[in-house]
Amino acid sequence: MASKTVISASRRTDIPAFYMPWLMRRLELGFVETENPFNARKTTLDLRPESVHSIVLWSKNYSPFIDGCYAEKITGMGYRLFFQFTLNARSIILEPGVPCLRARLEQAGNLSKIHGPEAIEWRFDPVCFFMEKGRGLVSNNLAGFEEIASSMSRIGISRCVTSFLDIYRKLKKREENAGIRFIEPDSETKLRTIEYMHGVLKKFGMKLRLCCESGLLGDSPEIKEFITPGGCIDSRLLMDIHGGSISTRPDKGQRKTKGCTCTESRDIGSYRTQPCFHNCLYCYAA
Repeated sequence: MASKTVISASRRTDIPAFYMPWLMRRLELGFVETENPFNARKTTLDLRPESVHSIVLWSKNYSPFIDGCYAEKITGMGYRLFFQFTLNARSIILEPGVPCLRARLEQAGNLSKIHGPEAIEWRFDPVCFFMEKGRGLVSNNLAGFEEIASSMSRIGISRCVTSFLDIYRKLKKREENAGIRFIEPDSETKLRTIEYMHGVLKKFGMKLRLCCESGLLGDSPEIKEFITPGGCIDSRLLMDIHGGSISTRPDKGQRKTKGCTCTESRDIGSYRTQPCFHNCLYCYAA
């Protein structure tokens, strides 16, 4: 019997916020055509329930997903769900298009109540350091981290995944228009930051996982005990939650040299034809 597939929906855009009718149509048809973003090669992917182990949804705003009762519709078709929820402190500069923090925390509570907290990964991602034009002070987006951690712990979330902003060349024009300049923190600053985040999470019985930050953990036994490299798609976790048997091989399409521990999945959605309207300043996909 062929191994079932994990569907990632999606690293390329925010499907739960903007493209659920499209996803539902693809599930009804039982297949989707995907396009390789590097060479535009198209392939057809089997989406029938008997071929899919689980669907991993990624979003910063699950309100349209929840209001449309899509979870009930999708699970009623025989699919199993896992949720990647990127939930940062609200910043008009960095994330102008996301709802207020209170609304997003309510969404997290709703998802946890229906699907269980084990099926939700909280992402505080990315951690950003920046300077505003005309000011010499370096700021970051960590101000609301403890408030979010407290709220997430109350609904049973036990994991937080984070990474530091990768400063791509395409960000330069957006930086200029926003009147800020992103800063690449040195290793010492990064280490102090994850020690702070670990300290906050430890108070709430939560653990911190690092995404694509190889070499940052150092030699501290305290840090290594509570902070581990993290894979956004973790087949072992998905099997623990949903049962079944799926590949545990590393995903060759991800940044393994940076420390990515994701296991195999298939991304659907499109950078080119399905733009995300959150308009996050740091977005690598825009």
